[in-house]
Amino acid sequence: MDIEDALRELFWKPATLTTLPRLLISLLLAALLSAVLGQCYIRFGQSLSNRRQFARNFLVLTVTTTLIISIVQSSLAVSLGLVGALSIVRFRAAIKEPEELGFLFLAISIGLGFGAGQALLTVGALILILGLIALRSVFRGEPGQSNLHLTVSSPSAAKLTAHGVMETLAGLGASASLRRFDQSAERLEAAFLVNFKEAAHLEQFSDRLREISPEVRVSCVDDRGLGA
Repeated sequence: MDIEDALRELFWKPATLTTLPRLLISLLLAALLSAVLGQCYIRFGQSLSNRRQFARNFLVLTVTTTLIISIVQSSLAVSLGLVGALSIVRFRAAIKEPEELGFLFLAISIGLGFGAGQALLTVGALILILGLIALRSVFRGEPGQSNLHLTVSSPSAAKLTAHGVMETLAGLGASASLRRFDQSAERLEAAFLVNFKEAAHLEQFSDRLREISPEVRVSCVDDRGLGA
């Protein structure tokens, strides 16, 4: 068999050509729904991480799942090989918010649905789920007066504690609630919902923490904006 015959057998199989239009349509629809899912996550999500940046993962995850399911559903041998290949994959990125995991499962479900040829069921179920998420946001109302997602991290050997951070915030007249606390042998990290009335208070807060621990790191994500 020469190279021309090998290439023709590889790219021009009749079975492959008949399924190609369906696969392309499935990939395009999956990409479209992943964009809708991303906008819903950005609009209605409550995660403290950068939701806009995290939502960018939905497109790749959804279309990849669609492609994988479309390939393996017609071949038992390929599906068994996929199990072996994926068994060596290790993900080191920690999912710190349960909400992030839920939306990742939604993205995977879209890919599974389109890859298995269940387009109508997938679209209908996604509309229902996103509608429920939107209704939950409406009935939950405003998340209170907090307007800033604040994350403070420092080496564990430092004298900084979550209680100390709360006292520093209270000393500046800022209200805060602790949302996440992670501590290991090397590092301490705490996330808060904070209400700063003035941008200058944020700078003062950062300066006071550095007096306690020079290696402290302060990062924040604006929710509705700081007052003038």
